[in-house]
Amino acid sequence: MAKNNEYIELPWTMNSSSGDDEAPKDPRTGGEDFTQQFTENDFEVTPPAQRVQFILGEDVDDGTHVSHPLFSEMGMLVKEGDEIEWKETARWIKFEEDVEEGGNRWSKPHVATLSLHSLFELRRLLVNGSVMLDMEAHNLEVMADLVCDHMVSAGALPPGVKDKVKDALLRRHRHQHEYAKKTRLPIIRSLADMRNHSSSKKKKSNSKHSRPAQNLPSITEDMVKSPSNQSMARPGSGSELSEQQHKGNTHFMRKIPPGAEASNILVGEVDFLERTLSCFIRLSQAVVLGDLTEVPVPTRFVFILLGPPGSQSNFHEIGRAMATLMSDEIFHEVAYRARKRDHLLSGVDEFLDAVTVLPPGEWDPTIRIEPPAAVPSQEVRKRPPELPKEEVDEEEEEARLREENGLSRTGRLFGGLINDIKRKAPWYISDYKDALSMQCIASWIFLYFACLSPIITFGGLLAEATGKHMAAMESLVSGFVCGMGYGFFSGQPLTILGSTGPVLVFESIIYEFCLKMGWEYMTFRFWIGMWVAGICIVLTAIDASALVCYITRFTEENFATLIAFIFIYKAIENVMVIGKNFPVNQGIYDCICTPPIGSNASVIDYAKYNWDYCESYNGTLVGGDCGKPPTENVFLMSVVLCAGTFIISTLLKEFKNALFFPSIVRQYISDFSVLIAIFAMSFFDYSLGVPTQKLEVPNELKPTLSTRGWLIPPFSERNPWWSPIIAVFPALLGTILIFMDQQITAVIVNRKENKLKKGCGYHLDLFILSILIAICSMMGLPWFVAATVLSINHVNSLKLESECSAPGEKPQFLGVREQRVTHIMIFLTIGGSVLLTPLLGHIPMPVLFGVFLYMGVASLKGLQFFDRILIMFMPAKYQPDYMFLRQVPIKRVHLFTIIQLACLIILWLIKSFSQTSILFPLMLVVMIGIRKALDLVFTRRELKILDDIMPEMTKRAAADDLHKLDAEVGLLARIFPWGKGSRGRVVTKPPGSDSAIAGEAVGPGLISCTTSNANEKEFEAQSSLLKK
Repeated sequence: MAKNNEYIELPWTMNSSSGDDEAPKDPRTGGEDFTQQFTENDFEVTPPAQRVQFILGEDVDDGTHVSHPLFSEMGMLVKEGDEIEWKETARWIKFEEDVEEGGNRWSKPHVATLSLHSLFELRRLLVNGSVMLDMEAHNLEVMADLVCDHMVSAGALPPGVKDKVKDALLRRHRHQHEYAKKTRLPIIRSLADMRNHSSSKKKKSNSKHSRPAQNLPSITEDMVKSPSNQSMARPGSGSELSEQQHKGNTHFMRKIPPGAEASNILVGEVDFLERTLSCFIRLSQAVVLGDLTEVPVPTRFVFILLGPPGSQSNFHEIGRAMATLMSDEIFHEVAYRARKRDHLLSGVDEFLDAVTVLPPGEWDPTIRIEPPAAVPSQEVRKRPPELPKEEVDEEEEEARLREENGLSRTGRLFGGLINDIKRKAPWYISDYKDALSMQCIASWIFLYFACLSPIITFGGLLAEATGKHMAAMESLVSGFVCGMGYGFFSGQPLTILGSTGPVLVFESIIYEFCLKMGWEYMTFRFWIGMWVAGICIVLTAIDASALVCYITRFTEENFATLIAFIFIYKAIENVMVIGKNFPVNQGIYDCICTPPIGSNASVIDYAKYNWDYCESYNGTLVGGDCGKPPTENVFLMSVVLCAGTFIISTLLKEFKNALFFPSIVRQYISDFSVLIAIFAMSFFDYSLGVPTQKLEVPNELKPTLSTRGWLIPPFSERNPWWSPIIAVFPALLGTILIFMDQQITAVIVNRKENKLKKGCGYHLDLFILSILIAICSMMGLPWFVAATVLSINHVNSLKLESECSAPGEKPQFLGVREQRVTHIMIFLTIGGSVLLTPLLGHIPMPVLFGVFLYMGVASLKGLQFFDRILIMFMPAKYQPDYMFLRQVPIKRVHLFTIIQLACLIILWLIKSFSQTSILFPLMLVVMIGIRKALDLVFTRRELKILDDIMPEMTKRAAADDLHKLDAEVGLLARIFPWGKGSRGRVVTKPPGSDSAIAGEAVGPGLISCTTSNANEKEFEAQSSLLKK
């Protein structure tokens, strides 16, 4: 198998063919050599790739040679009944679609597989056939006249058959979508005829299955003409009727890229020709040629291939080869830029250099190759290979990106904050305009339920930890205040704020300390919050967020995986708690339904009625357990609700890639997948009537404790005067906790894989968060910081994919819909949840646990760390083809994964115990130190692939290069002491060549050099390295 871009020695030479390649009416006619510095001899020895790169590198002097997206269509000349017409058999936008054998439908898009023989034959036709570039023709009749005249003048076409060829070219074009409407008419292809145009490319057609257009002139009066030859005043042409009947396939137009032009390939066999005729045509201006094309797009290229009977199958393959070439990104640009025949031949040769050959005995040619999920870029084929020195600039590029994102020190107070505001201000209006999409509505409702349940759950835990000083109501108000403030003014509104476990542990420690000291908890917490806000503002002023550049993939994926595992674990744990509270085996339920007094029915007749149906039949419940419904089915129902919500959400989220329904319907179902799952499982629970736990939302807007208000007094008689001063010590720990939580989540949201276009705002986010913490401390509300899993799911729910894609082409990820409206609406509805209590009270808690489980599993998708964990349990032959597995030995990958997994286990253990959980934020700082220590275990290249490069590493490498260069300069100065004090140069000499400098006697292959002043040389080297 020949590999891509491998040079193949072809069995021919580039001979310049005689004849003029320009169209007769082309103003550029005159044989001008557009190759500039290249000569014909140069083109014979230059590799095809270089010739193509030269052609594409020429400046486009006018708009006629600017390339457009191409739609290619192939038609074959066939006879059906009494009609002879061009029949559409295949089409290309990016991948090939063929008309199926037995039915009026298109095949699935597939990768075109061509025989080398068809490509060689096509090249031979381009060498010996007619090539007419920049033809000026406004309809098909003019084009046919010019083609026939050109062939006659070149001696390729006998004058006696000129009219027959022209009549063949002007036959009507019948497209596949028209056949679907004509099934009631007698003009239907037989099975034998359809077999001629089978999508099996390698089978040869029998002559009895495809009848050539015989005796063409004798039926000229009855033939169906193309609507594009309306200027022809011939009897029986039927041009008016054809014009009325022909309608473009407007439904297929949505798959055509904007500004596209058409390439038409016409192949067929006729009995009046003795040898093959071919012509490649490029129109000077693209024009709509009547019914020539299936869709109403202007035609720019036409390839005509006519020959004697018996060559239909071979012509079909050559036509497919031509259409596949036109759909190739490189050749189609060459076709637009070509100034002569040799340019087209260079494009064919370059295509042959890049193809992959499959051996005939190792695959089935009838198998259609599915389009790949991602097509590699062809830019490498367009331009020369870059110099190796470009690879060294990645660190410089990373430093530039850090500076653009505000992750480098500015050297002035609040410099980073000012830059963030300048960066985000131009996008502020678009942050609201870009939210006009159904996708944002789906994201808003999904994240509303995803945020509401943890807030209420966190409120319940907070009530136990703080003696009900803060509970569910305070959490809802805090969510409203923080969410609205952050949504309107933050630098990255895709980050979702929420309550976190470390904050809960911090609150419980402060409350226990105040109980032990006899202090007023809310007053002492007020001063801690003020100190935290003040310290965060100081950190903003000194650009402390620039330290985020030390948080590499190693640390952020450890943190993200931990939070995802917590969501999964908590979802399962909450369902198991329901099983403990409502066990399946409860013993005997002491309650029975008895008939009403005075009824003739027996007790047995009424005993069959359940607890909830007894009263509807006027029965009476008797027994000690009648005060509560039976609960033996609560746990099993909770498991069904949780698992059902998770499964439905997961399946419907991937429904956009399903085979059912139009793409817009699939997209809506995918966007609203979680909402559909919540409503479906809630209705299922309601219909069965099992008394599962429901969501409990406060119904009054007032503090949980009646002894406190919405504003906290800064001083209390119970607290000593020095308590505000010592509050700085717990505030330092709280600041580390909040800073790490916020910034790690911000780094995950701002990953370059998300393709965000509006920039980051680390300093602005921290500044807004510090103000919100101060407000929450004054109002006695819980502190909200960036929630990792919620933020990841918010980003995933707003991902954008290309809408207009060619058949078979997978939608491409374009980025994320960056806007503020979803964040604002999420927390606006959370604040209004008090008014929605009657509706929210019907949502079962197990359904929300299923949403937790879905978010935890979904946030693991795309984490390289989790992928590497799974690889550890896979045999080598089943491991996915990840790029890092190609570039790093598998043992080194496993070693890196084991170290990262050990850090994850340590973080889990520290979080799990209340005595150590307060150290969790400090351990995140330790993770950065561990990652730094990995520089001693792994090479720089391995860390670059498995992780990110830390800033110090770049500086260290630059320093090493500087010392190395100093040593080399000093060594050269000692070896070649001449020429001191004068400027010079270093010249590499090939063996056997003359000396580069007159008067030097240097052996073959040595380096002759003249050194300048040592200090000046050293200064230049240091300057260049410091710039890097």
